[in-house]
Amino acid sequence: MHLSTLPHINAALNAASTALLLAGFVQIRRQRWRAHAALMIAACVTSVAFLACYLYYHHVAGEQSTKHMTWLPHWLRMAYLCILFPHLLLATVMLPFIGLTLWRATRRNWPRHRGIARPTLAMWLYVSVSGVAIYWMLYHLFPGMRG
Repeated sequence: MHLSTLPHINAALNAASTALLLAGFVQIRRQRWRAHAALMIAACVTSVAFLACYLYYHHVAGEQSTKHMTWLPHWLRMAYLCILFPHLLLATVMLPFIGLTLWRATRRNWPRHRGIARPTLAMWLYVSVSGVAIYWMLYHLFPGMRG
């Protein structure tokens, strides 16, 4: 596998995570607990795979992955950064929330699980959706704007 394919794989993993999270939400609303649990575990596995690929890519690619952004118009760069910074902040913050949510589910502490699952889902969805948006901006929108 070539290094240049990893961003595309990462976007697919983020999109899959989004779909799994939404499907898991639908299942819990329908009181289908086993289906919900299976979908949330699949979302975790998908997100762990994303994180491994992301860290590997940025370890190997280094600064070169976003270095080309300096030529962007100021307003577009600011729009990109307004999506990127909350994405990065929430991606960091959500990890312990996901762990705690899973822990409470394994302990069958449903009231406390439910209390933390809602904000965790919101953060996780923002991170996975904005991850796809960032990919689209970097690999589809911005390269087409080069002069």
